[in-house]
Amino acid sequence: MITETIRKALLAGVGIQERIRESIDDLVKKGELSQTQGAKIVKDWTEAAEKSTAEVNKTISELLEKALQKMNLPARDDVETLSKRVQSLSIRVKRLETKAEELEEKTEKEKEDIT
Repeated sequence: MITETIRKALLAGVGIQERIRESIDDLVKKGELSQTQGAKIVKDWTEAAEKSTAEVNKTISELLEKALQKMNLPARDDVETLSKRVQSLSIRVKRLETKAEELEEKTEKEKEDIT
């Protein structure tokens, strides 16, 4: 949902940027603005839009980080550490199972030898 909203906002921004360029081009063609004035307006607007985009990206990142913290989700490093630990423990359990089976077989064989 959030990503869809962001995508729509970015697409809207691209559409607005295109309309502004077209409007400025029209004003230049009509002679109401010089080529230099039009280029300066486009440049200034583009710089302002880039600054706003950077601020929006920063704000979104901060909001997502806070949301993830509130959800108390483990970080990627935490998951990787736990995964390695589970893998190590799985290996140990397999070894113990094998030893237990061998011991069980040995015990059963000894019981058979006694009887």
